[in-house]
Amino acid sequence: MVIKLSMLLVFFAVMVGIGLYCRKNATDVSGFVLGGRSVGPWLTAFAYGTSYFSAVVFVGYAGQFGWKYGIAATWAGIGNALLGSLLAWVVLGRRTRIMTQHLDSATMPEFFGKRFGSPSLKIAASVIIFIFLIPYTASLYNGLSRLFGMAFDIDYSVCVVVMAILTGVYVIAGGYMATAINDFIQGIIMIFGIVAVIAAVLRSQGGFMAALEGLAQVSDPAASSVPGVFASFFGPDPVNLLGVVLLTSLGTWGLPQMVQKFYAIKSEKAIDTGTVISTAFAAIVAGGCYFLGGFGRLFSGRMAFNPDGSIVGGYDSVIPTMLSGLPDILLAVVVILVLSASMSTLSSLVLTSSSTLTLDLIKDHIVKDMSQKKQVFVMRCLIVVFIAISVVLAIIQYKSSVTFIAQLMGVSWGALAGAFLAPFLFGLYWKKATKAACWVSFLFSTGFMLAVISPLKTALPALLRSPINAGAFCMLAGLAIVPLVSWLTPKPDRQLVEEAFSCYDQKVLVRQSEALGEKQ
Repeated sequence: MVIKLSMLLVFFAVMVGIGLYCRKNATDVSGFVLGGRSVGPWLTAFAYGTSYFSAVVFVGYAGQFGWKYGIAATWAGIGNALLGSLLAWVVLGRRTRIMTQHLDSATMPEFFGKRFGSPSLKIAASVIIFIFLIPYTASLYNGLSRLFGMAFDIDYSVCVVVMAILTGVYVIAGGYMATAINDFIQGIIMIFGIVAVIAAVLRSQGGFMAALEGLAQVSDPAASSVPGVFASFFGPDPVNLLGVVLLTSLGTWGLPQMVQKFYAIKSEKAIDTGTVISTAFAAIVAGGCYFLGGFGRLFSGRMAFNPDGSIVGGYDSVIPTMLSGLPDILLAVVVILVLSASMSTLSSLVLTSSSTLTLDLIKDHIVKDMSQKKQVFVMRCLIVVFIAISVVLAIIQYKSSVTFIAQLMGVSWGALAGAFLAPFLFGLYWKKATKAACWVSFLFSTGFMLAVISPLKTALPALLRSPINAGAFCMLAGLAIVPLVSWLTPKPDRQLVEEAFSCYDQKVLVRQSEALGEKQ
């Protein structure tokens, strides 16, 4: 216990210290929200990765989908690396950085408002972000509390409050730069932690081949009648597994807290380097989490089951059960690993939500002529408000026994990514995208995801009643809705569009080692 508490105290001291150190970089809006658009490749890549993966993935998704699909759940991690990181950086990174700076937009709603010439679109986007980031935040607390309860036997409410306060301190003090530096440190912890945990868990089962052979012996008639299906390439349910891959991978393209990382990139070289780093980070952390979860059924002897065959405590108890037998020093590493993942994601969420409400809803609409100093002050106040709301909801959610982390995240990701992915992507690449198409995409995805968690879901096809599959469907549907509605509605203002896209036509000088001239 002394070792575990000592490591936690050192971790907390470093996080808060960095926040206080970065105060000088958070005096104006650009510095507080974007780090002055001067963040290097390593910090940006780790900020992207640590915002991507949290206790939701490590505890919720890895446990649930590892149990359902066995070793095939690793495909979700592969998808996160290739689609959610590599392709996202290649397709969105450069254009996002160029156009958002050209439009002088610091948030995703602000981008929509200026790109499509619609203040109402900006307001709608900010409201959607505020509402649907809350269930995601509640899911972070839930996953973390389970591991803290296992390691320290601490009350859930205490875990939630302590984590919220510490995260709030360094975000309020240092803004984006503090979160980026802390994300880098937390990312290093996550990489080494997940490797150590996988090695320890496999060793407890006699090594990788022995664990794989043991998994091949597991049978569950309710899942599949095929022998050895949990150790197979695609698992017992490839169709639903594909939905998981799409939601968790393609979803990052439309999440404001993820896309906003591209706003702050320093240079062209930083994009190239960051692409490689971010992809490698996702492959190790996400691939490792899902790979670890794939062996969950080997630990079923330690779990309690309800009369209907379901796990007591739900799928969220799978990973904590797997880790409960680890040595104390390794258990402390695991707790700090998940704490790092959760705090980095939470800091990104509260910074995104507070900056969105301040810059896109309060500024110019509710309060006129807000100075830079006042905008930063309001953002800091809203961080406190958002954290307080999320803490209250997390405790209420826990007391009401809503324990499925993956479903909470599925609703949040599905609504946000479904609403924003297609309008943002087409806004960067296609001059003919219209604001009407954006509105339809916003309304369709938010309405559909609300229907999924309401009594109306019985009218939906069985495959789409799951928030996971519904979220993936909304994202894919948006990619069809935006071009279709754009073709059917009046063309956008030509001058507005040409002004937005003029940033791509500006000529820049580069070294010959990077690009040959026409004569060469």
